[in-house]
Amino acid sequence: MDSALTTIGLPVALGIIMFGLGLDLTVNDFKRVGRHPRAAVIALVCQLLLLPAICFGLVVALDLSPLLGIGLMLLAASPGGTTAALFSHLYRGDVALNITLTAVNSLIAILTLPLITGFAIAWYDRQDDVTMPLGEVLNVFALILVPVGLGMLVRAKKPGFAQRMDKPVRIASAIILVVLILGVIAAERAHIGDYLAQIGVAAALFCAISLAVGYFVPKSLGVPGPQAISSSMEIGVHNSTLAIFVAVEVLDNTEISVPAAVYSIIMFVFAAAWGSFVSRRESAPQVQVDATV
Repeated sequence: MDSALTTIGLPVALGIIMFGLGLDLTVNDFKRVGRHPRAAVIALVCQLLLLPAICFGLVVALDLSPLLGIGLMLLAASPGGTTAALFSHLYRGDVALNITLTAVNSLIAILTLPLITGFAIAWYDRQDDVTMPLGEVLNVFALILVPVGLGMLVRAKKPGFAQRMDKPVRIASAIILVVLILGVIAAERAHIGDYLAQIGVAAALFCAISLAVGYFVPKSLGVPGPQAISSSMEIGVHNSTLAIFVAVEVLDNTEISVPAAVYSIIMFVFAAAWGSFVSRRESAPQVQVDATV
């Protein structure tokens, strides 16, 4: 799909979104992982190990076609999206934890994303027509780290400007994501009905399971409610823009980007409904205590 959307639009989109993430970050956000390791470690284990395993199980159980299966695994390997913190804020999660997890996982993904996606390519025996060149992967993450670093620099030097730009950049990121989804759908419009039939159920199941795992696993291990909500949003709301970018620019296959585009639509609906449920669930005991006082 060699067009202005991919050659110019995708890099610019990713750069803007990553710059916006950087505006929310300080060096202390990375140090926070060390100060509050329990919730962060549990969330990272879920996101880096448990989630790809669950995704692979869905891919095999639902017998997805090779390119769509690779695309869903690519999405599972992608770090949390920038909107995870927004959902966390809306539903009383620990936003600082989201920011830290997104930053740390984005760095770890430099290694894990090509490993997990490469495993999927090898599983389907598609090395001849789909490759995961390390050089291109490093270029992608250079495109991520540079704007994030610039955003952090702006935050450090001009905190007032960074605060004013937070909302406009979030809005721009959402608009950009919508445009990218529409671009993928337009490019694959002749096959989109078949893709939805093949990947819609898998994407919905993966999104629902991701949100549930991100909440219930930390809760079962003693993580407080706000941090469990943050973990849920971080694990359920993936960086679909990155997945689309890698599919189109690195793997050079638009069909592989379809799962990320479909998931993007589903995750906003599911995350909103799930956030409403878990926030009510967390506040219910407090309501009962107040009623007895």
